[in-house]
Amino acid sequence: MKSLFHFFRAPLAFGCVGVALVTAVLGYSTASTAETVTIDRVAAIVDDDVVMQSELDSQVASIAARMRAQGTQLPPLDVLRAQVLEHLVVQQLQLQIAERAKVSVEEAELDEAIEQMRTANNLSPEQFEAQLAAEGLTVADLRENVRREITINRVQRGVLNNRIEITEHDIDSFLASKEGQFWNAPDYHIGHILIPASSSASQEEVQQAQKRAQDVYERLQNGEDFAQLATTYSAGQFALQGGDWGWRQPTELPELFAQQLTEMKVGDVSEPFRSGAGFHLLKIKDQRGGQQAMVEQTKVRHILLKPSAILSEEQAQQKLLDIREKVLAGADFGPFAKENSDDIGSKLSGGDLGWSLPGQFVPQFEQAMNRTDIGEVSMPFRSEHGWHILMVEDRREQDMSERVKRNQARNLLRNRRFEEELPVWLQEIRDEAYVEVKLPGIDLEMASGNE
Repeated sequence: MKSLFHFFRAPLAFGCVGVALVTAVLGYSTASTAETVTIDRVAAIVDDDVVMQSELDSQVASIAARMRAQGTQLPPLDVLRAQVLEHLVVQQLQLQIAERAKVSVEEAELDEAIEQMRTANNLSPEQFEAQLAAEGLTVADLRENVRREITINRVQRGVLNNRIEITEHDIDSFLASKEGQFWNAPDYHIGHILIPASSSASQEEVQQAQKRAQDVYERLQNGEDFAQLATTYSAGQFALQGGDWGWRQPTELPELFAQQLTEMKVGDVSEPFRSGAGFHLLKIKDQRGGQQAMVEQTKVRHILLKPSAILSEEQAQQKLLDIREKVLAGADFGPFAKENSDDIGSKLSGGDLGWSLPGQFVPQFEQAMNRTDIGEVSMPFRSEHGWHILMVEDRREQDMSERVKRNQARNLLRNRRFEEELPVWLQEIRDEAYVEVKLPGIDLEMASGNE
């Protein structure tokens, strides 16, 4: 079975960084009868920490087994060991940055991530543990590996987001480009009716054709069947198929037609418009893809309490429970937010977060908000930011097509820049680090590069 869990084992923690061997003394307490056994060895010193040989060996064995299972030829062992050690060195540097920045991962986040992993693989808890065991892992091992992966991802995002700026001009340029137009364009299921009037037609013939097209348009507005009218009156190529053009992208249509579609939505019929062939009517029967989006927005207030040395997790939760009871009894939510909330951005406005968009908040907040009815106050819940309660004030359906399109374009451009900047930044921290390999036969210059 293909490996389901591609995480790295946590390094063994030992107090003495400079030693090459960790020993255990077995037997009697006298020096003459003591037996020294090698337990582990430092593979490399990395600034203020180490990578242990056990971690290196475990990773090499895991990667080699996976490559064999996939039928991939293994590189020479010394090359593979150098590659893996280089990866672990760069990983260790990022974990040191996380420690200095006090990056943490809440236990609830780990619970959710592991549960998502189990359900995504459609495994029962027993099957999940059995699969882990087959890969040499326990649930506790996996938990630490997931914690490490999330921590490193947060470090990378935190550092690189400060180096990446996506301007409105960047978004405009992307959307105006051929790539942007192709990325943003939906597919339309189009109906077409052509009332002919050639470029050589007399003025009277043109007027008659225009009147006929207007009559057909009005009949369509009154609910008559498009396909029947197309079969009866259209001179278009697909008239006998009810004027059905099938699915088309705007880039596949004449520019005159594509311009009509920009102001239309599903079910609309265009007013008659003229080309060299006559007068046309278009209908959008259906649409798929693209950025057209009616979204539900929620107007919400919240109070955030951040546990600290003087406010425990339990105290924060209980304080929010007390506030919730008072609000449900008729007290105003706003003054409690102004007095108690640790969210600087919203506390002065009584915890008001305005109208939200789907995906705007962290998952725990989004889930609690979606579960809470209008006028209700949620139970206290924990997110990566601390403990919250929220009050849903209203909900509405809003056409956010343009905003969603620009937000998605911004995210696309940011992710591209992130992928461009990540290897540059990793090389920077690697170049600035003190790394001393303690194992013979490993040359990190053999590694192909940082991951």
